[in-house]
Amino acid sequence: MQVSAHHSHAAEPAEARTAGPLLPGPRHSGRAAAREAGLPRIDEPREVAPADARELSKVFFARLRELPEGTAERQYVRNTLIEMNASLVQYAVRRFRGRAEGAAGDVDDLVQVGTIGLIKAIDRFDPARENEFATLAMPYITGEIKRHFRDTAWAVHVPRRLQELRIEIAKAKEELTVRLDRSPTVRDLAAYLDLTEEQVIEGLVAANGHTSGSLDAPHAEHGDGPAEGHTLAEVLGEEEPALELVEDIQTLAPLLERLSDRERTMLRMRFGEELTQAQMGAALGISQMQVSRLLTRLLTHLRTSMLADPEPGPGSLA
Repeated sequence: MQVSAHHSHAAEPAEARTAGPLLPGPRHSGRAAAREAGLPRIDEPREVAPADARELSKVFFARLRELPEGTAERQYVRNTLIEMNASLVQYAVRRFRGRAEGAAGDVDDLVQVGTIGLIKAIDRFDPARENEFATLAMPYITGEIKRHFRDTAWAVHVPRRLQELRIEIAKAKEELTVRLDRSPTVRDLAAYLDLTEEQVIEGLVAANGHTSGSLDAPHAEHGDGPAEGHTLAEVLGEEEPALELVEDIQTLAPLLERLSDRERTMLRMRFGEELTQAQMGAALGISQMQVSRLLTRLLTHLRTSMLADPEPGPGSLA
């Protein structure tokens, strides 16, 4: 029995070629390895129909267990099994295309990761149990893909502990929503998961690191509303009033350094210690009228200087 498919490598689908470099193709093992293994040589294993691949895999698996490690015959059998069952990886990857955001590079990564799962399944499959290979292979393939997303797809690096806690909280939410007929509270989740409320909150906050979005993206909202037509930056949070003071403080600082000790003392007494003008006059040995006149001149000077280009040299007024 000999199976051969006369198709050029260029005619292979792009995704089928993606996983190729992971291991050398079985056709490169040559006719001798196939003959020594007592099996047919399959020139294009990826072109074998799924039904034929299932039947041929049974024969190849039985022979794989008989061949010793490190031989060319065993390598041929193992590589042929990998390529014949590559369609299982393609099938699994289709379920995750949305999460790969449609980028070709991301899909190629999923194919490579899924192929690793396929190889693990091949190495651990026992044909003596008479189970279908696909039944064992799919959990291995999807498991590797999910692990890939868990480890690399987070927008913000989050510890593994919190990644796993996020999954547990999501499952608990589904269960408690059905059981309580309402959305569970933090206290409900903590009691169900046998955690403290602080731990649940930490897990909920960590879940925000899984995805990220641009603040310039349009605010998506069902129906008409006040936020329609605005970006996320315009509808999330609010401006911090203290930020408006940053520039003023940076401008004022060098002006204060140019004042005399007496002027800085007057400002500290008035705005730091919040003394009255009469108390300031008594402390400085001048009248309240003089304090009022000096403060007015000093504050007017500072306001004018903040709006104008700074002039070099000291600027004492008192």
